[in-house]
Amino acid sequence: MKSFVLKSFLFALCIVVLGAFLIYSLFANIKPLGERPSLSGLIPSFLKPTLFSRPLPVGGKSPLTLAPGAASEEDQVVSVVDHSLNSVVSIVLTKELPVFEQLKGSPLNDPFVCQFFGQDFCDQFQSPPQVRQRGTQKQEIGAGTGFFVRADGLIITNKHVVERDDVDYTVVTNDGKKHPARVLARDPVNDLALISIAGKDFPVLALGDSGKVKLGQTVIAVGNALGQFSNTVSKGIISGLSRSIVAGDGYSGSETLTGVIQTDAAINPGNSGGPLLNLSGEVIAINTAIAGGAQNIGFALPIKIAKHLVDQYLAKGKISYPFLGVRYIIITPEFAKKETLPFEYGALILRGQSTRDLAVVPGSPADKAGLTENDIILEINGAKITADNPVDKIIASFEIGQEITLKVYSKGKTKDVVVKLGERT
Repeated sequence: MKSFVLKSFLFALCIVVLGAFLIYSLFANIKPLGERPSLSGLIPSFLKPTLFSRPLPVGGKSPLTLAPGAASEEDQVVSVVDHSLNSVVSIVLTKELPVFEQLKGSPLNDPFVCQFFGQDFCDQFQSPPQVRQRGTQKQEIGAGTGFFVRADGLIITNKHVVERDDVDYTVVTNDGKKHPARVLARDPVNDLALISIAGKDFPVLALGDSGKVKLGQTVIAVGNALGQFSNTVSKGIISGLSRSIVAGDGYSGSETLTGVIQTDAAINPGNSGGPLLNLSGEVIAINTAIAGGAQNIGFALPIKIAKHLVDQYLAKGKISYPFLGVRYIIITPEFAKKETLPFEYGALILRGQSTRDLAVVPGSPADKAGLTENDIILEINGAKITADNPVDKIIASFEIGQEITLKVYSKGKTKDVVVKLGERT
């Protein structure tokens, strides 16, 4: 009997010791609030299966990690913004406009009188509101963005930002200082322009290589959003390359832009002319247009076009291009099928929706050569017209005054037409 009691006592003692050990292990591994204890930490080391000694795979492959010493993307974005803000400017358009004041109506139509005599009585003395002009006042009528490309005050922006000649332009730098600006040149082909302000040692942004831009690349847009929030920053990616769009504001006509870069970085009215930057702080494109009715679909002109603009102005003091003088739509297989056209490539000469968007510019080389609306330009000097090789791109490769040969389909026949290119300024 004593032997049985002794064995029972020893067994109970073992149970108590083991229980105490497990309780100690549990509480020794409890973490502070906010730190979630792992299952591995709650199990004594001698009881851990082999499973808990190896990390579990995530998503089938190891997560992407930065190289030792490399800055995070967030750090890069902050650094780029900090570096670029002083180089980006707001462009404000102002004009002297009349100021009006409303004259007082009949004293018998005063609310105090109506309270006693009734509204029917007052209605007998109703008269249309009278206004009179009391002088003029300079008022803001538009805004855009630009950035310094030379330390002497040379700024690049969009042409549609500074296309008016009847307004005053003021550049507001990041320190809040206002500088009168003058328009130096407007690009007749691309939506670009050069303006300048007096001064020196302005901070200049580096111009990158838009030919190396890749889909999915992180980009940063900076601009005067809505004409109210200067140097607004947004971040996104490159969401499309080599797009062709027809851009316009509904007032000054429209123009076809080819080879533009698409981004989902938020671009708003007022951002026009601002830089699209890569994570090295280089300008790879100039924000130009947005897709109406869409969410975060914006377009920017590749910086290589702007480089050409600046170089030409500095060399010649003006911007000019060889000029043909037609408005066209690129023919695709789908468009050809829809419109029952005899060719699945080429440029269909066609007028736009605005009365200003003529199919053939009067007096232009195309007009002098006899080209008319609904003609199809198939080739230029043997080069086939396609979406990747549009008319404007081919024409830009020639010199002003050079003769070229167009292969044209007109009124059911194909013919060669010799055209002497003019100058577009």
